[in-house]
Amino acid sequence: MRTTHINWMNVALWTTQVLLAALFLFAGGVKLAMPAEALAQQAHMSGAFLHFIGVLEVLGALGLVLPGLTGIRPRLMPLAAAGLIIIMIGATVISAATHGAAAGIMPFATGCALAFVALGRYRISPHTARRATLRVA
Repeated sequence: MRTTHINWMNVALWTTQVLLAALFLFAGGVKLAMPAEALAQQAHMSGAFLHFIGVLEVLGALGLVLPGLTGIRPRLMPLAAAGLIIIMIGATVISAATHGAAAGIMPFATGCALAFVALGRYRISPHTARRATLRVA
């Protein structure tokens, strides 16, 4: 009987990474699709600043999954997660300050999930690039 070894930490990390990437692609895409004036009215911040945050969210989402899928520079995945943590710290502070502590729970939880990915991909279960071996005949 053949047994298969499943690295459960790797499965948990990939699941978390894909879900976070979907979240940030959606959030960043919405910020980029909306006109700057509409964003400024809703968030009481500069529309250009919110477009900038949208670009960072989309790039961070891509950085969470593409390096691991392509095998090109997989060490960038924890850096992308760490960059998105910085955005979530700002979102937590602004949400809690403007709408009360309860509004800061969701960005705080998202930041915790990003910390799990950053730590997991850096220390616990790093994703290494698959290297092609050349055979000389």
